Amino acid sequence: MPPRRAAKKVVLVVIDGLTPGMLERGIEEGRVPALSHLVDQGSYRRGVTTFPSVTPVCLTTIATGAHPDVHHIPHLSWYHRGERRIIEYGSSFHAMRAVGARQAVRDAVFNMSHSHVSSRATTVFEAVEDAGLVPAAINFTCYRGRTRHPIRLPELATRNRWFEAAYGPKRFFFFNLFESDPTGAPLAVRSRVEGSTDAYAGYVGRWLVTRDGFDFLVFYLPDFDYASHLAGPASPLDALSRADASVGQLMEAAGGPDELLERYAVIVCADHGQTHVDKVASLQESFSDLRVLRGRREDPDASDVAITASNRSGMVYRLPACGASTRELARRLDGEPAADVVLFREGPLAVARRRGQELRFAPEDGGWGTEGERGLLEDSVYPDALERAWCALACPNAGEVIVSAADGYELADLGGRHHSGGGSHGSLQVGDSVVPIIAAGFGEELGECPSLTELAPFVLSALGVEVPDSMARRAETAGARV
Repeated sequence: MPPRRAAKKVVLVVIDGLTPGMLERGIEEGRVPALSHLVDQGSYRRGVTTFPSVTPVCLTTIATGAHPDVHHIPHLSWYHRGERRIIEYGSSFHAMRAVGARQAVRDAVFNMSHSHVSSRATTVFEAVEDAGLVPAAINFTCYRGRTRHPIRLPELATRNRWFEAAYGPKRFFFFNLFESDPTGAPLAVRSRVEGSTDAYAGYVGRWLVTRDGFDFLVFYLPDFDYASHLAGPASPLDALSRADASVGQLMEAAGGPDELLERYAVIVCADHGQTHVDKVASLQESFSDLRVLRGRREDPDASDVAITASNRSGMVYRLPACGASTRELARRLDGEPAADVVLFREGPLAVARRRGQELRFAPEDGGWGTEGERGLLEDSVYPDALERAWCALACPNAGEVIVSAADGYELADLGGRHHSGGGSHGSLQVGDSVVPIIAAGFGEELGECPSLTELAPFVLSALGVEVPDSMARRAETAGARV
């Protein structure tokens, strides 16, 4: 039987950390001709990401069309209750060393996609391949698919049995570690400052488009975020121009911008926003009189809490030996200037504390039932905060307490590292949460302010693929964290 043909093939471009303001500035100054063409030929929206607004959570939301209550990735760093250890996906090298660098690499490259993402959450790659179509991904970290890919470095596989293979989309390219096809692409990580990872993606993307080698492609460009962390979210126009040039390579491979849109529908989005940070706080200081689990050399049985913080959000895990209640742990942060919104569950309700005031809320009749200070999470400052906070707390791997950082603050990671003087993200605040979304070549449009959870179902509908139940689940049916 010949393979199915998609209703219309789709390219999803994800530019890590791109803010609406930077995209609009790049268009105004003529620095992003490829993206400008897509805006001219399609529609441009501002959308809202998930929470915590850090890359592993956001990319998993894009891949699964769901918030953390469904996909189970809670943060960039988190405590695994079943394995009694801290997971660290790469906040910094020093944070990775605190939990064991080899284990951190294994978690980031393999375990996140294979075992940390819930088996009940269907990824867009799985759905596309199950429908008889060809999915593809370049450098996308939540890549779980149906096809086994052996690692390209056999000496690494020999030394580390867990590095032998990964299950990803049929066409799979991941930082030179996994390449389903020989493309001749250069090393992806030879110079992040000069945009080598985006250049690698551009090379492979051009190879794929030239051969019309997919029905659905996720084209991930992370170097803008790297530059923005270093220089601040308002500075890296050169990095954005390089990302635009990588998108331009897809257009060149198709024969031109218009020819690309004749063959493919295209979405461009960011995974999260980014804001300037110039102050650093240690979340552990509010719990200094308790026994804090700090890394692999600590004993969970001899600890009261595990604290995992990174970028602009953090989590407090109440361990079995802890004598303090969840509410008592949350109230310790009332006087901490870096803690803007502190979230926890209390019975059937979620609780948001801010400067000693409280808002209690839960899903009710398709909306939200609230008690207390409703203005505490005003939409203009904390977009879609109730749903995003509820779903973050309902994630089974989340801490009992979740912290969203105050404006200008970053929370130091397990290694004490931070981005002060540059850019960061992770909070509920609007600057970290609002993302640009461009859609061109589709027969229908996204809503006015779409959630990133809507992208995967939108793509599947365009491909003529049935949307899995896990992508249709919303906060109204999300249960309490267990």
